[in-house]
Amino acid sequence: MVPITVIKRNGHREIFNRSKLLHGLSRACEKTELTPNKLEAIVDELELSLQQSNSREITSSEIGELVLGHLKGLSEVAYVRFASVYRHFRSVSDFVSTLEGMNADKAELAALV
Repeated sequence: MVPITVIKRNGHREIFNRSKLLHGLSRACEKTELTPNKLEAIVDELELSLQQSNSREITSSEIGELVLGHLKGLSEVAYVRFASVYRHFRSVSDFVSTLEGMNADKAELAALV
């Protein structure tokens, strides 16, 4: 397996750490219906995607957005918890904006059906 370099927000670079991602995901998903096996599967899929990518570098923000893409359809609570960390929510308005976006997405999907 070729190592993937993660570029942190502060510009620091480190090797992708699967257990670190799984730990953060587990924290966001505490007391939700998502099982540890499901979280492992999300990390497996993400890691495979990173390995198959042509790029050997990815930003931590991009990883966060990929995880959010997985969580969006699985657990709204886990999605908002994870988003609050990766997007650095600073106020209630950040939470409200995210929830409004989720509701707008649901409305768009409902209109298509």
